[in-house]
Amino acid sequence: MTGGFEGQGTAPTTALPAVVARVTALADRLGVPHAEVFDVGRLSIASGVPESVVRALLSGRPAGEPDVQARFVQRLDLLRRTRLKPNGRKYTQQEIADGAGMSRQQAGALINGDRRPTMEHCDAIQRFFRVHAGFLTAEDPEALAGALQHTEQELLQKLADREREAAAAADDPLERLLQDHGVRGIAWRAAQLPTDQHRDKVAEWLDMLLESVQRPES
Repeated sequence: MTGGFEGQGTAPTTALPAVVARVTALADRLGVPHAEVFDVGRLSIASGVPESVVRALLSGRPAGEPDVQARFVQRLDLLRRTRLKPNGRKYTQQEIADGAGMSRQQAGALINGDRRPTMEHCDAIQRFFRVHAGFLTAEDPEALAGALQHTEQELLQKLADREREAAAAADDPLERLLQDHGVRGIAWRAAQLPTDQHRDKVAEWLDMLLESVQRPES
């Protein structure tokens, strides 16, 4: 396998503070405890970031950043400890080697940090452990932001479910429109748009939509 990390492009880093703020606001709106959505152990397993670094990043403190090889070894060790075989045991070096299409010697050198991984190594090992692309290589803030975005999607789904139930109970045409067209979700996401011009366009569309619906006479 050839082609190291040098010269490889990286995806733009997602702004972690913005994701944290959105998850916090959604949790508050739904009455979900912060300790649940920001569970350090769960986020560490999901992102590959050590728990101590997760705590620091969530607190807004710099946590340093390991070099690419150290990060790879750290994340691969976490995978071996948390993604176990059906019998509860860790995958052996030979099993990882066979699953990733490399020799046992290659796998051992990568696991022990004696060999610098290539992007091909990372892709093969990520496929073997069934984790997303970039799990072994993303910088800590980006990896944590990605894990929190999954939490954000789960909270948005809970919010949609709650509003669907409320609309059904109220039998209100406006409530049904808000739910059927996902208006609240659109409005929530519009608030995250980068400029006032973008937000104004969405607001204009929402105003037109809402004006088209009349509530029943009380």
